[in-house]
Amino acid sequence: MNIEEIRIYALSKPQVEEGFPFGEDTLVFKVQGKIFLLMSLDTQPPRFNVKCNPERAIELREQHDCILPGYHMNKKHWNTIIVDNSLTNNELKEMIDHSYQLIYKPAKKMA
Repeated sequence: MNIEEIRIYALSKPQVEEGFPFGEDTLVFKVQGKIFLLMSLDTQPPRFNVKCNPERAIELREQHDCILPGYHMNKKHWNTIIVDNSLTNNELKEMIDHSYQLIYKPAKKMA
């Protein structure tokens, strides 16, 4: 996946907003006002940060050299993913999905 494909995928999720709250080099995706994905626009290969369950975060870092503790983030809850083609598009999407699901809380239906 390239930067634009990651952007399109993130924006396809319900209630996602994008912006540049940290400057023009970091694209941020939020759902319900909370960040679930940050993407650097000035690095090669591309990289992005996603929220992750702490146990799963450690597991993924041990399995893949391209997954690091979250750069400038809480290392317990965030991973930095280097998009160097060692992970499949489906694996990248699963990490984005997991991050989104940790944040997104659907509205409860009124009875």
